[in-house]
Order: sequence, then C-alpha cells, then structure tokens
Amino acid sequence: MLHTLYSFIDTHSLIPRGSRIIIGLSGGPDSLFLLHLLASMRETHNLEIIAAHLDHEWRVNSHKDVEFCQQQCDQLGILFIARRASELGLIVKLDGSKEALGRTLRRHFLEQVKKEHTADLIALAHHAQDQQETFFIRLLRGASLSGLTGMKLKNGPYIRPLLQTNKSDILAYLESNQISYWLDPTNDSDLFLRNRIRNHVLPAFQAIDNRFDQNFTKTLNRLAQTNDFIELLSRQAFDKLTICEENKIRLNINGFLEESDIIQRTVLIQFLCSAGVPFTPSDALLDEMMRFFKLPGDKSHTINPAWSLEKKKQCVRIIKREQ
Repeated sequence: MLHTLYSFIDTHSLIPRGSRIIIGLSGGPDSLFLLHLLASMRETHNLEIIAAHLDHEWRVNSHKDVEFCQQQCDQLGILFIARRASELGLIVKLDGSKEALGRTLRRHFLEQVKKEHTADLIALAHHAQDQQETFFIRLLRGASLSGLTGMKLKNGPYIRPLLQTNKSDILAYLESNQISYWLDPTNDSDLFLRNRIRNHVLPAFQAIDNRFDQNFTKTLNRLAQTNDFIELLSRQAFDKLTICEENKIRLNINGFLEESDIIQRTVLIQFLCSAGVPFTPSDALLDEMMRFFKLPGDKSHTINPAWSLEKKKQCVRIIKREQ
C-alpha cells in the first residue's frame, strides 16, 4: 500500500525532495496513517516533518488527544507542536456550523506553524470518503461545477496525498501493523451533516453497488477535467474582453454579453479577483452584476461598501471607493 502511495505522490509531484512539511495531526486513524507514510519517506525524499495539533478545547478531556499525539511523534522521532485554540489570538464569530469554525481555527493554526518554521507544505489527511462527503454536502447546498469537483490534491501550500485512498485500506494498514489511534466520539454523532452523510448516505450507495467508490473517483476526475476546460475557455475570453489601463482593468460589455452564460459567470469571478475584491461567489452577486451590465447608459453600481462598478462607453471598471 505504501509503495502505491509513493508512486501516486511522485506521479502528481505532491512532495518535492528536500521539503519541510507541516502535517495536521489529530490523532485519528487518517492523520496517524499520513504521519507514518511521511515518516517512511524521510530518507528517500530528504524530508523534514513537523506534526501540528490544535486543541479546540471543546471537550474536557481534549488534553488526552495532545498526550497521545505527543507519544506517537516521540516514537517516530518527529517534532510535535500543540497549541490551544484560546492561544491563537484569533477572534472568530460562530455564524456557521461548528465544523466550519473548527476548520477556520485549524487553517489559521497550521499556517501559523508553517510561517514560524518556514515550511514548504501543509499535509492534510483527507481521503476518498472525505471527498465523497464533501461532494454531497456541496450538492445539497447547490454548488457550481467547480464546487462539485471537490477538494484538490494540491491547493497552494496544502497537499492531500490520501485523497484517492479508501478509508477501509487505511484502517486495514493500521490494524495489520498494530498501530493504535485515537477516535473522536463526535464522529458518530448525527448532529453534524457530514456525519449523517458518512453514517447513512455513503453506506447506502456502497450497499447498492460495490463499484461505487471506484466509479465515484472516476466521475469526479471527469468533472474536474470538464471544469478545467471551462476555466481555460474563460481565461481566454477574459483576456479577449479586457484591457488594463492605469492599473485598472476595463471589461468590454458588448463582447461579454455575446458569451454563453457559464463563460460570463466565470469571467465575472475572474474580473472580481483581478481587482482584488473580497467576495463570496454566489448566484445573487453574479446575477446582480449581469443585470447592471445590461442597463443602458453610463452608470455606477455599488457592490459592497468598499467597491463599486463604473460603466462608461460600453466598458465596466471596478473601483475601490474612498473610505
């Protein structure tokens, strides 16, 4: 199994030789397997590995997770860094799910450790069933094609070497090598959407057809290829439709309106990103911009308190407003 993963990692150029890697270590089976995988690559790939654990302080006995992770790292000779969420100095409002809050805190912590140790990569232990769960969560929330392609093998400094590895194979490896791991009791709770999908939806698909895991990965890869092609067409359209003057990009409205709806929406996202506008992609925002583009005459339109659209002579610019 490890040799298959070595080949997968090298084929996708996930871990350059000589890398310093931060691994997010919870103590659960997935992150512990990833820890052993990376530890086994230290000599062949000249790797330096640092394990990082965030104690969210949501359970009274969460300190036991820290102690367990420390013991595992000591056995492998890997530097271990643990921090409590209250030590991060990050103020985050709980305006979404508890899962989302935890994810935000972990990302902040891992990037903090990466910066402190001038590391190259952050390795996460998401596996094939995590990818399936993410797909169904996004499907329920009405995600775009881009969202349905799921998590990426590599995204900025983040890598996911186990993304096409099945959880059953991870557990079988740990059991055959007598490697103990820590189980989070909240993983069985149906209070969380991800857990409901994990506990009820995925087993139902696997019971219907034992080819589900394999075919799901194939389909997701095809979706990713389709999305990459659309993004290529959109970049070409964006380059054709825009002119940069005085560090501001102008978008030609007439040419824009001749494009297909899917290209228009992707171009708008690129347009906002090119101007540095902070935004959450949504149909409401893109529809609002497209309605403005279709209005006759020279006009301006507020996107948010700090940014506005300005239309003159059938071209649109994004302007940062004075605060």
